[in-house]
Formats: sequence, C-alpha cells, structure tokens
Amino acid sequence: MTERLLQFIWQFQYFNNKELHLDSGESLQAIFPGLHNLHQGPDFLEAKIKIDNTILAGNIELHIQASDWYKHAHDGDKNYNNIILHVVWNNDEPKLAKNIPTLSLDNRVSKFLLSRYDELMRSSLFVPCEKILSQVKEIVWASWNQRLLAERLQRKSKDVEDHLGLNNQHWEEIFWWMLAKNFGIKVNAETFEAMAKSIPVNILAKHKNQIHQLEALLFGQCGLLESVFSESYPVMLQKEYRFLKNKYSLKPIHMPVHFLRMRPGNFPTVRLAQLAMLVQQSSHLFSKIKEVQSISELKKMLSLAANDYWNEHYVFDEPSASKKKILGNQMIENIIINTIVPVLFAYGHLNKETATKEKAIKWLDELPPEKNNITVQWAQAGVSNKNASDSQSLIELKTQYCDQRKCLECAIGNSLMKNSL
Repeated sequence: MTERLLQFIWQFQYFNNKELHLDSGESLQAIFPGLHNLHQGPDFLEAKIKIDNTILAGNIELHIQASDWYKHAHDGDKNYNNIILHVVWNNDEPKLAKNIPTLSLDNRVSKFLLSRYDELMRSSLFVPCEKILSQVKEIVWASWNQRLLAERLQRKSKDVEDHLGLNNQHWEEIFWWMLAKNFGIKVNAETFEAMAKSIPVNILAKHKNQIHQLEALLFGQCGLLESVFSESYPVMLQKEYRFLKNKYSLKPIHMPVHFLRMRPGNFPTVRLAQLAMLVQQSSHLFSKIKEVQSISELKKMLSLAANDYWNEHYVFDEPSASKKKILGNQMIENIIINTIVPVLFAYGHLNKETATKEKAIKWLDELPPEKNNITVQWAQAGVSNKNASDSQSLIELKTQYCDQRKCLECAIGNSLMKNSL
C-alpha cells in the first residue's frame, strides 16, 4: 500500500462501503469524499460525511499508519484543525481515534485491485499495462487522447513562455531558436539551439541576401570552420566568418557537433546548410507562418534545398556523388509538429487568439502520425495512431505518465484499476 494508492481508493470510493463504521463503532456514510488537494494541507477538502445522525462538513486526511498523524506533526498544525475524518490503512494508534473520527480500510479493499496496482508498478514492459490494454474502451481512449494533446501543447507553451522571458518577448527570435534546435534533431539539438542564441535575428536579417555569409555565421558559431581546408568554398566561408565574428563581437559556442552513427542526409553540416537557406528565403518567417491557413501552403514554404556546393558534399573538403540536399517531407513534417505548432499554439494561448490555437491543432489532425521508437511500440501494443495529434498524445502518455508510473493519474490506468473491482 502507498499513500497515493490510498488517496485513489478514497477519491473514487473503491472499497466496500456497506455497513460502514468508524473504528470507534459509530456508523459512517461518505456523502461526498471531498476534493483531492494537490497542494499543502489535508488530502481532501470540502468533504461531507454523516456519523450516526450528525452531518459534518470539512477536510479529510489519509495515512498508511494512523501514527503517521504524529510523525507528520499534524497535531500541532492549525491547517489540520478542521479534520472531520482520518482515513487510514492500518490503525496502529487506537487512542487517536478517540479524538479524531477514524476509518480503517485494510479489510475493505479488493485484493484484485491491490494485485493489479502491484502488477503495474512492477511491470518491465514498454508500458505497465501493455498486456491488458485491450480491456480499455474506445471512448476512454478518445477523451484521454484529447486531454493528453492539450496537456502536451500547454506544457510546450510554458517552455515558449519561459524562453520569451529571456529575449524581451521577441517572437521571431524565439522561433529562430526553436527552429534551429529542431534542425539539430535529437543528437545536435542543444548545440544548434546554443548556436541560434549566439546569433541575434537582426544580424541574420542584415545578411539574408548572401547565402555564403549566412552559412559562415552558422558554421562558424558551431566551430565547424576551424580546420585547414583545401577547397575554395570552405576557405571563403572561413574568411567571411572571421570578418563577421570581429564585426559583431560574436562568441563561438564551443559545444560538440556530432556526426557518428548518423545517416549522411542528417549530418549537421547538411542541416546547417538547409537552415541557412531557409533563413535566406524567408524574412519574418514566424509572422508569415501566422498568416498561412493550409498545411500545403506551409509545406511549400519549407520545401527547399541547400546551396549548390552541397550537391556534391556532405562535409567540407570531401566530394561525394551528386545529390541535391532537399529538405525531405518527413523532416518538414517534423518541423511543423515539433516547432511550428507548439510556437503557434503558445502565441495563440498567450495572446488569447482561439483561432490561432485551433489552426495549430487542425494542422496536427491533417498530418500523418510520427514514426519513432515510441509510436512504433504503441502500434505493436495495438493502440490506434491515425494522425500527428494521436502520435503527440501517445508520446505525452508514454513520457509523462507511463515512464513515471503515474497510472493512478492516467485515464487508462484508472479504467483498468476500476475493471479489477
């Protein structure tokens, strides 16, 4: 038994409440179990109970052992003066029940419920409930997916809001930071974000018509122009960077850029070149995105290729077979899902623009589901994943609930616990 499980049992009244009596002998009826308090103070607030013929309204406190009342120093805390009921798993302090109405639940809870909870907590599967997911009704999944998507977008909105506090509410700047991070994919995300933060957007704007100057800024700040090159193009970038670095007093980020165990198309050099081209082709990019209505128009804005030097290169000074380094559809969709939608939703949320938030969600509904390790394993577990809204919900479920064993806060876990009664 854990205190959180005991709270769950009391909140949903998942115990035998027939002929309920206090440990002191009086009859008890739980008219309203109270509101679960997630902050400091009693576990449940504004509860209503009936002891014999007397109705009481107030707060309820729960403990595994009755003696925890003293261990937690509640006896000297004025926040616990209005306790109308002490719910415990085991009453190891009978004298306390003479002063505070006490209810013991150790012999009133289904062993199947306790067994299921133990099974979930001990599971080593992809998600704790993987073997019994088929028991969950479709209507439970549908409503929970909507809630999960809302939680994910709100959580990401908070991240955007925190970033805005660092750059005086400059939306184009925050979009530049997050866009660069996305281009770094998982391996180089932090390095690319640090690079973006080291180059203000007003500097990029001054050089947006010169692709080689943009590349010089991006590659140089990432420390990728420090070698001795034989080809004329990287030598030219090196000279441009030295000039721009001195002109703007830029400080390189000195963070590692990783190439190992990566497909050539995802090499950071290729991604930086594509990012530079996107900057070159689009001024005030976030402002333009806010005006876009269709997903096809948005994809068209992001359809680009790195400059011609990269047709025969994946890295500097190493010619390769000719191939245009086009930003692929999968990467474009990744950018929309993980950068554009979160920033757009945050903008709508913070500026109270409902239509903007709805557009962001609509784009997720129109995009195909993401394919990654998490979504593949959800599919293997038999869970539907029809679009990007579903995949974002499933990623949120896995990372914020399943991995943290928050089964009692999860609608799926709650449903499976209820089924065990």
